[in-house]
Amino acid sequence: MNVDLIFKIAAIGIIVAVLNQLLIRSGREEQGMMTTLAGLIVVLLMIVNEISNLFETVKNVFGLW
Repeated sequence: MNVDLIFKIAAIGIIVAVLNQLLIRSGREEQGMMTTLAGLIVVLLMIVNEISNLFETVKNVFGLW
């Protein structure tokens, strides 16, 4: 597995968690929730991209299409 991807996802998680806590403590709960959702979307897009790369590799290995 790509270790860089794991570190990127972990870094996003840490940054989002810190931002979320800062926003909540400053009375901006809605912005904190939006930050969390944005971080989740970024991570999901990264994972979808990796899954797409996996499918491309499988197609090439087995000569599909």
